[in-house]
Amino acid sequence: MRSRREDGRNKNQSRTVALSFDTLADRMNRRRHGPVMPPMCPADPADQQGQPTRLGDTSDLAIERRALRRMHAVMTKYDTRAARQAPDCIKQRIAHPFIGHEPEPGQRAGVALGHRPSYSGGMNEDAKSRLAAVETGIARAAKLSGRSAGDIALVAISKTQDASAIRPLLEAGQMRFGENRVQEAQGKWPGLRSEFPGVELHLVGQLQSNKAEEAVSLFDAIHSVDRPSLITALGKAQDKLERQPRCFIQVNIGNEPQKGGCAVNELASLISEARIARLDLVGLMAVPPADMEAAPYFALLAKLARDHGLASLSMGMTGDYETAIMLGATHVRIGSALFGART
Repeated sequence: MRSRREDGRNKNQSRTVALSFDTLADRMNRRRHGPVMPPMCPADPADQQGQPTRLGDTSDLAIERRALRRMHAVMTKYDTRAARQAPDCIKQRIAHPFIGHEPEPGQRAGVALGHRPSYSGGMNEDAKSRLAAVETGIARAAKLSGRSAGDIALVAISKTQDASAIRPLLEAGQMRFGENRVQEAQGKWPGLRSEFPGVELHLVGQLQSNKAEEAVSLFDAIHSVDRPSLITALGKAQDKLERQPRCFIQVNIGNEPQKGGCAVNELASLISEARIARLDLVGLMAVPPADMEAAPYFALLAKLARDHGLASLSMGMTGDYETAIMLGATHVRIGSALFGART
């Protein structure tokens, strides 16, 4: 049996080794990066019982050196700043890599030393970069669903935007735009179309039957066909003007009284009337309820389109267009991601 004096000598030696190890690591960190993040609790030699430290054992020191060479900060294993807190405070110095997110303003607790923000705080990108970001999202969703990004039409919703706000997107290459009202579109698009002849206009808002002729003359696609009287008016207008815009039947997919669109149980008869009127009926359109998960409504609309032999689906906006694409959308209607939030 060891004497009490020998136990004390070993205990003191453990304290000395732990102290020299910490001092050496701290000096190395200060030399390269400034002070090391302080530990949350002091070292306890009892933690090292059963694992005596020898002066010649440099395995832990080698780990710290490698961490420093890779520009990692050194933190205690269960430091709260590493978002891992043990019930007891065990001092085990480990390499902690840079955290891949930007902290909230004034918050540094979760970020290692030397971390650079991974994104900017403001929405100050120009039209070209905003358009590229949306196109990247479309391509990502298309790839996940086994489709080509070229199969999805991006409709930039330019309602309430004036010509000066629309022109940068046109110059960036976006040529497909959506409007809510016939009168608003008549005021700004003739001039823009003379500058950019390839523009394609989509009407995505509610259409009054007495505006059908104006809509047929101005728009290349109408997404809001939702009642028999409008079908009749559009049929007469296209016969008179000899122009046939593509048409989508709008479905009130969430059965919301404040929204336009036909009821699901009326869809079959409305499709039949549209075909009798010789509309160029290409697909369905819907806007899911704002306070509900959109995916089930997108899936239902896709099923309805398949059941009636319609190839196109106009569904998905800024907040949910990637989900819509993965569930079959062929047209996504994007506004605030391209123009900024409306005030």
